[in-house]
Amino acid sequence: MDFNLGSGTTAAVAHKMNRRYIGIEQMDYIQSLAVNRLKNVILGDASGISKIVGWQGGGSFVYCELAKANQNFADEVAAAETREQLADIWRRMQETGFLSWKVDVKTIGEHAAEFGGLALNDAKRFLVECLDKNLLYVPYSEMDDKEFAIAEEDKLLNRQFYAKQ
Repeated sequence: MDFNLGSGTTAAVAHKMNRRYIGIEQMDYIQSLAVNRLKNVILGDASGISKIVGWQGGGSFVYCELAKANQNFADEVAAAETREQLADIWRRMQETGFLSWKVDVKTIGEHAAEFGGLALNDAKRFLVECLDKNLLYVPYSEMDDKEFAIAEEDKLLNRQFYAKQ
């Protein structure tokens, strides 16, 4: 298990040694580095321990991403360039987002003028703080909720992964 997959060295070595492995990465470069590296390993990459273990290529791996929930709102807030965009995001957050238990929507509404006076970056920070950070991604227990629109293929993969052996 490699919790900081990075360029995928641990996964590549484990693959070449015919070991089971799980790699986790939170940075956006996962596809350009680790995924590409593992594809090359399967094609017979000759670097690293290849000669020692007689690596010729082969095998497969599964690449998955977490399904976003509140993270979609956080991404939208980060990309917003106007107060109007932030107001629209706030409206949708109230309708379909998961707000922090600390957030009192009524009180925020009563102080909307103060919110309008914040610098754009401060307003963005405030909106992100209103989100429940425990629900940035869809929990396994909620994947059947139609609201998240999780594909049946993805649900099946999750069920297989978590099945008792």
